[in-house]
Amino acid sequence: MTIRKGEQWGTTVPRPEHLRIASTDRELAGLVAAGVEQPLGVSGGDVFGTVGAAAVRDPMQRLPMDVLRVQADGLSHCAVAHVIVRRSWWRGGILAVHNVDHVGHWNIAPRAHPNDGRFDVVEVDARMPIRQRLQARRRLAQGTHVPHPMISTRTGTRESWHFDLPQRLFVDGEHVGSAQDLTVTIEADAFSIHV
Repeated sequence: MTIRKGEQWGTTVPRPEHLRIASTDRELAGLVAAGVEQPLGVSGGDVFGTVGAAAVRDPMQRLPMDVLRVQADGLSHCAVAHVIVRRSWWRGGILAVHNVDHVGHWNIAPRAHPNDGRFDVVEVDARMPIRQRLQARRRLAQGTHVPHPMISTRTGTRESWHFDLPQRLFVDGEHVGSAQDLTVTIEADAFSIHV
């Protein structure tokens, strides 16, 4: 069940005997997509940065997690952290769909939570000047780049986009190709991790 404001997230459990540790978001997404039945832990990536804990504790917290199901020009992808579409950081539009708040040390979607049953969308207007992009970049670590009149934010559970030209597609930090048509759907409580 997705988390609600004021509720405790997860349950305390003994450390599973055969815990499978993913060291990156893409590795974790691959295990989720493959339907691995083994209990999962995480030791790196942006999911780890959000829930952060060494996978050697006993007892551990078992945290239910949402997943992003991505359709891009007919290809399917699974994401546990984020999906980013852009041609460049410095010109053109940028679309970021987040299940967690960070990309590395950048707090791009400060209100995102990996188990709230929705994703957070952050869009940079293609007309945003380079000077304002530099100012926003300096504020990303603290998440103070929003609000901004040329950066829009919202939440959703399913959304589609069409781009006039193919855009570079990054799923959990990995460049997976280009896309003109993109649909992202959240799947609530898709898996659990142990931290």
